[in-house]
Amino acid sequence: MAAVFLITLYEYSPLFYITVISLCFVVTAAMVLGWFGFDVPVILRSSDETESVVPVPEKRMVQVTNPFALEVESSGVASVTEGVSLLPCCLEPCVLSCYWGCGVHALQGALQTHQHGPSKLATPHLFQEALHFQYHHCQSFHISGEDREEHYTKMPADLGITDFGLLPRERYPIVAVLTLAESEARDTYNIVASVTVVHVPDDKYSLSARILFQYLLTAQGNMYELKMKTTVMMQSLI
Repeated sequence: MAAVFLITLYEYSPLFYITVISLCFVVTAAMVLGWFGFDVPVILRSSDETESVVPVPEKRMVQVTNPFALEVESSGVASVTEGVSLLPCCLEPCVLSCYWGCGVHALQGALQTHQHGPSKLATPHLFQEALHFQYHHCQSFHISGEDREEHYTKMPADLGITDFGLLPRERYPIVAVLTLAESEARDTYNIVASVTVVHVPDDKYSLSARILFQYLLTAQGNMYELKMKTTVMMQSLI
């Protein structure tokens, strides 16, 4: 029925046929030009194409100064029973807190507290409270800005701890935390704490002493992971 109508309309109005052909040509030409990158009126574009050209907001890069650095002295003897030497390097006076046998879930909870809690973990006392004292032993050192010396940390022998169990483990051998010692420095630097998880060999796992991963905590409650040159598969250690 529709075909009969169009034929009848064509016989009495050739202009209708010419108009339809012209419109089809314009639409086809617009689609071809769009495929080859030419500008096409928005009304002729599909909704998917319109969404794809929405500009992506720019992300600004901000340079910040990290006042903390920590290395593990691997040349000497290091073990859970003998201890380990750490080499901190700070731009300002700071406090090095070594938490032996820190609980894995306790550390994760403390980092979440820093990100979402009302107070940020900028002092050793706040970090201890965030851990809920879920560690075997804590040893602290006061580091000056010019200090480049190694600091030897060890668990007391009377604790009787020689290893941290089989894999997967519920405790890290050492969690070393660097915080700024002076309140004026905490107001100056955007980075207020450095958290380093250190593996120390014991009777159950003899992998040499090394840094497993490090986090930087900011005054705004953000947390950034430092990428190490040597990657260790953490899933096999915890």
